[in-house]
Amino acid sequence: MHKTNTQNLTLSAMFVAIGLVLPFLTGQIPQLGSMLLPMHIPVFLCGLICGWRYGAVVGFVLPIMRYAIFGMPILFPTGISMAFELTTYGLVVGFWYEKSRWKCIISLYRSMLLAMLLGRIVWGFAQIILLGMSGNVFSWQMFMTGAFFNAIPGIIVQLILIPTIMLALNRTGLVHFHVGAGMKKDDRYSRPSQQ
Repeated sequence: MHKTNTQNLTLSAMFVAIGLVLPFLTGQIPQLGSMLLPMHIPVFLCGLICGWRYGAVVGFVLPIMRYAIFGMPILFPTGISMAFELTTYGLVVGFWYEKSRWKCIISLYRSMLLAMLLGRIVWGFAQIILLGMSGNVFSWQMFMTGAFFNAIPGIIVQLILIPTIMLALNRTGLVHFHVGAGMKKDDRYSRPSQQ
């Protein structure tokens, strides 16, 4: 158990580091960042690999730490609402995948899609509260544009990249898609685990 906790802490620190650096690929341009969502990727991976507790913590501290070090994203309201959004991603994807009967590519996609939906809802509520505190209005159109329409490129990247990384890590042995007794290795993507 101690070894697992140490590994998870080490991996979580690595995901924080990746989350701090990855947005530089978008040139620190907020519009480009909101389209490609670079900070989301390490949070999803942390939740899937290390578990929901680690994913939630990494998701919460990442935007705040990035603001403290690099001044981006702007803390109010963007950074704070992102902290709650990314916390939801890490928590939901890790918890749902951990509780899935099948540890396969299908349950991976289900966990990601649920986390993406709930994270965006949490982001919307956070924006309503934070903007309301400053006397501004967060409309339904602003929610749909920020949460979905502008984010389509980033969502596509995540739905391709994250499962690809997980499959590669499965081959290295860092991540294990469960294979039940009497099952062929190739059946792991379509049958439930018997373990």
